[in-house]
Amino acid sequence: MSLVGYARVSTHDQNPALQLDALHLAGCVKVFEDRGVSGAKADRSGLAAALSYVRDGDVLVVWKLDRLGRSMSHLVETVGALEKRGIGLRSLTEAIDTTTPGGRLIFHVFGALGQFERDLIRERTRAGLTAAAERGRKGGRKPVITPDKLKRARVLMAQGLKVREVATRLKVGKTALYEALSLNPDSLSTPEEKP
Repeated sequence: MSLVGYARVSTHDQNPALQLDALHLAGCVKVFEDRGVSGAKADRSGLAAALSYVRDGDVLVVWKLDRLGRSMSHLVETVGALEKRGIGLRSLTEAIDTTTPGGRLIFHVFGALGQFERDLIRERTRAGLTAAAERGRKGGRKPVITPDKLKRARVLMAQGLKVREVATRLKVGKTALYEALSLNPDSLSTPEEKP
């Protein structure tokens, strides 16, 4: 079993010495690092190198969990991927070690909390959309065909223009105009102007 370290600092002027010292003191045989890379970025070459270096039976060691994951769900996903490969994770600051039953339990709790957080966000979003709809507000993009454009379209069609020509004059899509006309049955389309 090898201990492999990973360190990350967000900006170039930050010094990773604290993390590197702690990782070497913990017994890491090799340490990978990312400098000037935000945890929110998916492209972290040091982390990618560390993940490809570790083998079955190894333990990836980080100073703190936030050095590894971009979010709770990303952290749980990363640990799950390591676990499938037979690789443990140890966080020095939080004293979490997934090679122990207690460490695995903690991560299962984290995973459940991450799912709970996602469910709460979905629920709040749905509640907000429902409340807005009850107040007469509708989500989504504004319609391309405004009531004024629809009125002008009807006038132009009454003068004998075809839907295609009207759409060009109004600088709207033909399909959008057909849809607006079909939603308003009192439109003046000619029989040959069906979509």
